[in-house]
Amino acid sequence: MFKESKEELVNLLKKMLQIRYFEEKVWELLAKNLIKGASHIYVGEEAVAVGAISCLRDDDYITSTHRGHGHCLAKGGEIKYMLAELCGKVTGYCKGKGGSMHIADVTKGNLGATGIVGSNIPVATGAGLSIKLRGTDQVCLCFFGDGATNNGVFHESLNIASLWKLPVIYIIENNLYGMSVSVEKASAVKDLYKKACAYNMPGEPVDGMDVLAVKEAVSRAVARARKGEGPTLLECKTYRYYGHSRSDPKVYRDRKEEEEWKKRDPILTFSNKLLNAGIITPEELKKLKEDVEKEIAEAEEFALSSPYPPLEELERDVYVEGE
Repeated sequence: MFKESKEELVNLLKKMLQIRYFEEKVWELLAKNLIKGASHIYVGEEAVAVGAISCLRDDDYITSTHRGHGHCLAKGGEIKYMLAELCGKVTGYCKGKGGSMHIADVTKGNLGATGIVGSNIPVATGAGLSIKLRGTDQVCLCFFGDGATNNGVFHESLNIASLWKLPVIYIIENNLYGMSVSVEKASAVKDLYKKACAYNMPGEPVDGMDVLAVKEAVSRAVARARKGEGPTLLECKTYRYYGHSRSDPKVYRDRKEEEEWKKRDPILTFSNKLLNAGIITPEELKKLKEDVEKEIAEAEEFALSSPYPPLEELERDVYVEGE
């Protein structure tokens, strides 16, 4: 039934649980005003980041979005440094200066999140060009939302990536809404993967609520890119359970729609598959959840007890220092 080993399957589940519990903790700290500013929650979309990034090597790259916590964690980001960054603490990934939307960890191949919709798409394309010029077989995954497919940089980037056969896999996380505007109202092309045909590259729809379906589709695209055959556009159809950000009451969404999508929860359905197949036992699943909860609690203690950046840090990292 599964091509993956028990270890691989359990690791996929653990990664999704880490993202889910992390995001729920972020929401809790936002409510307590211990995290300042905007923060965009990834709950419901975990299968996309985890399934896609499981296909990568350590030396491969990703570029992320304003809803980027899940991507960072799936690429090997450490929970305590993530949470410290969101809390504005000096021990965070960007010394507390980047916050939720600007986390990067280049040591893990995470070239960074961005608060500007679509602006990571040309960054990923540039990374693909770098790979080609250096002659390696690395790849870059580029995550972005449905709304970004209407931006000019999307079309420019896909055109040049196809023209130069760059090793970039463009992944649309189609959660049906760009802020409060539905795809139906925003895009003349409803099946967004079909936009690939304009640039002579493969395009494919993927069930973004199924971690193994995502893994399978991205694996094929990665293999193609490593062989020098160029980019692929994947549309992962998924759903965010929370609003766009904490200021969003979701008045534009139908509660029945929400209920239907939650029946397909990526963690619940995958857990049940593993249980039904005898891959894990109920006791193992309980222990796994408890271990992840402990990780989150330890990260919270680390983040809240860490200091804020000192005043003399205010003007540092604005410009590159040295030559």
